Amino acid sequence: SMDHDKLKGGKDKLKGMADEAKGAVKEGAGKVTGDTKLNVEGKLDKVKGKAERSVGEAKDKLRDLRDLRDRE
Repeated sequence: SMDHDKLKGGKDKLKGMADEAKGAVKEGAGKVTGDTKLNVEGKLDKVKGKAERSVGEAKDKLRDLRDLRDRE
């Protein structure tokens, strides 16, 4: 259904933003405490979050294109 599709991209984007935020906190904490492992984990979380957000945005674009096609 269309509502289900709408949620798919949104969920990826929300998860991505959450992971990016979590990563930023870890990275900052790692920097402050000199904990390299935590700093690197934070950077990885941010990269993972960006990727998830991109997937969500791609799903949204795809859905929009499908909606356009179905209207023609």
